[in-house]
Order: sequence, then structure tokens, then C-alpha cells
Amino acid sequence: MLVLKKIVSKIKISHLVLTVLVISALWSCKDGVQVKKDEQTAQIKKPNIIYILADDLGYGDLSIYGQKKFSTPNIDKLAKSGMLFTQHYSGSTVCAPSRSALLTGMHTGHTVVRGNKEIRPEGQYPIPDSTYTLAEAFKKVGYTTGAFGKWGLGFPGSEGDPIKQGFDTFFGYNCQRIGHNYYPYHLWSNNDSIVLSENSNKKDGIYAPELIHKETLKFIETNKDKPFFLFVPSIIPHAELVAPEKYMDKYRTKFSPDKSYKGVDDGPEFNLGPYRSQKESHAAFVAMIDLLDEQVGEIMDKVADLGLADNTIIVFTSDNGPHQEGGADPEFFNSNGPLKGVKRDLYEGGIRVPMIVSWPGKVKPNSNTDHPSAFWDVFPTFSEIVALETPDNLDGISFLPTLLGNVEKQKAHDYLYWEFHEKGGRQAIRKGNWKAVKYNVFDPVNSKIELYDLSKDIGETNDVASEYPAIVEDMKAILLTARTPSDVFTFGQSTYLAK
Repeated sequence: MLVLKKIVSKIKISHLVLTVLVISALWSCKDGVQVKKDEQTAQIKKPNIIYILADDLGYGDLSIYGQKKFSTPNIDKLAKSGMLFTQHYSGSTVCAPSRSALLTGMHTGHTVVRGNKEIRPEGQYPIPDSTYTLAEAFKKVGYTTGAFGKWGLGFPGSEGDPIKQGFDTFFGYNCQRIGHNYYPYHLWSNNDSIVLSENSNKKDGIYAPELIHKETLKFIETNKDKPFFLFVPSIIPHAELVAPEKYMDKYRTKFSPDKSYKGVDDGPEFNLGPYRSQKESHAAFVAMIDLLDEQVGEIMDKVADLGLADNTIIVFTSDNGPHQEGGADPEFFNSNGPLKGVKRDLYEGGIRVPMIVSWPGKVKPNSNTDHPSAFWDVFPTFSEIVALETPDNLDGISFLPTLLGNVEKQKAHDYLYWEFHEKGGRQAIRKGNWKAVKYNVFDPVNSKIELYDLSKDIGETNDVASEYPAIVEDMKAILLTARTPSDVFTFGQSTYLAK
């Protein structure tokens, strides 16, 4: 009887053990499925992000935005695969502050770099180490980060160097002034100066945008198995106007009468900032945009070939309006479209820029939006997509609801603000459809607030300030309070703002 009880007991124990093992196995399988599901969810929540930033490309310089004299088929294709923004604004009307607004999520009344401030012999005023950048935020959540093109936010080795501001890899021009030239004597690869001996002695051996593009594609290939943030601040089509012969040959004589420009072709400053001469400025301009469009297409193809297209966001935009330097002719090409002003203006033509966002499966193809947005909205938008750590001092508002078609959930800005420290000082505010522009800020006697209704007057041709004095007073109050003092960019620390 005792033996029988022991046997029954063993059977019960064995059954219990078996039950536990089976449950454990099932639970493990469940856990395994759950882990796999979580990993897939994490992948969905952490798409690769490629942000392509053209340099001085106008609102009207893309055929998808109305350009008639030449076409941009690859960028148009990107737009048809995603969403086209018709009321997107750059961070500033010139390069460095525009990039600072993008990478910090703050407008030029708050971001640390508010103007183009040169540091000789090479570079610009640096973003301080204390500044928290978009790239640093991506790194915190496991992204590999790379920047390929033009930096302009800190001279080599400074605390504003891209490698010290959250980028694992940088290849291109550190300095905006050196970035004026397309056959430079050197480029930067992280902390190393890469001498381009092929360009010595006035030779045109290596066209820098092509070399930078090769490194860009290599970065995508190298990091295809992990989430990455790729920042591509191209120098095209910033002056000087120069393109390789295979592109020039396609457009010679097609944009007559062409425009000739006399620049610096010799001497100690050659290839160190001043623009070289160009007898065929129109052809060169189109050739450069053709090359840029081709590079955008190759980035799209690389992403597709590697099987990354369904989990990659591609953004294309420009850092400010079209320029007039080096022989550029924005009037001939209608580069600002229906807008007034060019680079360095705070009218719409200087700051309203094209923006395209492609995100397969999330953003509806061939869609568009008139939601007003700006560079400082990019940080919070990516933060919401990827769950980045977001500082409390951002000026931006996420436009993710717009991307996903949830327009009823889209928050709007109380206002958008810009300031510019050259040409006598300039400020601008957009609040709803009202746009206030103030020029000659440093000269109160000749300074006044202009007011435009963008819903009726996108070209800012009819100043209605005298008709709406209450709105002007509201705008004046915003101009006085929209910024914080800066010890470096001292715009606003004297009495002229109160006038």
C-alpha cells in the first residue's frame, strides 16, 4: 500500500512537473512571439530618416512646385510618393541660422546661432557644447547618425564641430565660405582634413558634391541593418555656379540669352571663398540642379535596393530662398514662384521653401498640405515618431498629425518668428494669415511695420498696415517679446526694437 502511494505520488509530481514545463514552454513561446512583436513594433516606431537639405533652392525651382524651364523628375517622383507642403518655412533667410533652427528646434529669436558669423581661417561661430541637438537626441535612442555636405555651425575642432554635436560620421565642408567652391583643396572626414590634390594648381579634378554623394550612399549601405539618421545638407545650387562638363553639355545654348559673370579666377583667394567666373550662368544653374535631382534619385534607389524603402522617411527641402550671387538669375527662372523676395529677405520668397515628406505606408502618396510649418517643427515631429528626448524649450510643434492625415488633431502655432542681422536688421512674424515685416530695425527713423494678408496676397504686394492698426499693434508686441538676448548676436539689446 505504501509503495502504491509512493507511485501515485510520483505520478502526480511528474504530472505537475510536466504541466509546469508545458506551461513554461508555452509561456516562452508566447514571450518569444511577444519579443518578436515588440521588435517589429520598435522597428516601425524607429524608421530610418533621411533629411536632404538643398542650399539656396527657391520655392519655384522644382517642377513639382511650378518650374517651367527645366524639370526635376526624381524630386517630383519623391513628392508623388508622399506629401508636398505648400506653406513650409526655413529657419532663416541665410545658411547658418537656418541650420541652427533645424537642429535645435528653436526659431532665430531663441536658437544659439542667429546669423552667419565667420571664424577665420575656416569655419563659423560654433554651437556650444551645452546645446542639445537633434542628432544627439537620435543617438540617445540607438540611431547611427551621419552628416554629409555643408556644416557651418562650428569650426573644425570646436565644440560646434559636427562630431561633437551628435554625428557619428561627417564628410564634407565644415566651413560655409569654403563651401562656395565646388573644386575645393580639401574636405573634412570626421576630424581629418582630406586633401584633394586633384584640385591643386587650379585644376578641376574632383567635383566635391560627387565625392560627398558617394560617401552618403556608402553610409546607407554600411548602416542598412540598424536605424540611422542621415542628414544631407548639399551645397547645390549655392553659388558659385559650376557643374561638371557632362552636365553642362546637356544645357548649353538652351537658356538664351545666357548670363555672364566675372568672378575671381586667380590669386591667393581663388577657391577659398570668392566665386569664379561663369560665362554660362543659366546653363550652369540648371546643370547643378539636374545633378542634385539625380543624386536624390540615387538615394531613393539605394534605399529601395537595400529593402529599406518601407521603413524609411525621406524629407527634401531647402535652407532658404534663391540667391543672386555668382551670376544666378532667379528672375529668369522664376525661382521664387509667386513669392516676393529672395535670400536675405524676410518676405515669403526668402523664407518659404519647398518641403516633401515620403513615408511609405504612413504618408498618403501624392498628397499635399497647406499647414504652416517651419524648420523648428522638425525636432518635435521626429521626436513624436521615434520617441526622442525632447527639451522643454523648443519652439516647434509636431506636424506628425498632418503627415498621417489626422488634420483635426494638428496643433497650430500662435505665431512664427524670424530675425535677420544683416542689411540694417530685419524681423518678420506670421500669425494666422497675417504677415508682418519690419526692415531697417537698426534705424528707427526709417523703420516701419508692413502688414500683409497672405490668404489674399501671397505675393505681399499690398501693405495693409494702415487699415488694421490693432493688428499692427499686436504684431509690434510680438516682435518685442519673441526673442531672448544673445551676447554674440546682439540684435535687440538696444532701444531700436522698442520704436
